[in-house]
Amino acid sequence: MANFLLERTAPLPLDEAWRRITRWHRHGDVVPLTVVRVVPHEPTREGTLVVARSGVGPLVFDDPMEVTVWQPPGGGAAGMCRLEKRGRVVLGWAELEVRPGPGGRTRVIWREEIRVRFLPSLLDGALRRSSRYVFGRALNHLLRQP
Repeated sequence: MANFLLERTAPLPLDEAWRRITRWHRHGDVVPLTVVRVVPHEPTREGTLVVARSGVGPLVFDDPMEVTVWQPPGGGAAGMCRLEKRGRVVLGWAELEVRPGPGGRTRVIWREEIRVRFLPSLLDGALRRSSRYVFGRALNHLLRQP
C-alpha cells in the first residue's frame, strides 16, 4: 500500500480549480496510456462511476472508482470529492479537495491510498514515488489547462 499527498496553490477561483480537477475525461488526457469514461456521463454526483482504463495491448486493466462524497465548493467554502477504488487490480481511495488559499488563489489537495493486488509490499516505496510523479504531473496539467 502506498499513501501520498499532493498540494498545489493555483491562481484560480475555487469553482474553476474544482471544475478543472473533476473533469474526469481530462484525467485520461494527462495520465499516460489511460482513457477515462464516466457512468452516468453528467453531472457527477455520489454514485457516479469513473473508470480509468490503463495499459497497452494485452496488458490492460480497468480502475473503477465510485464517487462516495461529492461536495462542490460554494459561497467561498471548500469542496471535496472522495473516490473509492472498486477494481480487481487497483484498490484504495482518492480525495480531491479545493479550499481558499492566499491572495484569492486556491489550495488544491490530492490525497490517495493505492494498493495494487499481487504487488509485494517490498515495492510500496516505488509505487509511492511513481504515483506521486505521475499524479503530480497530471494535477499540474489539469490546473494549467482551461
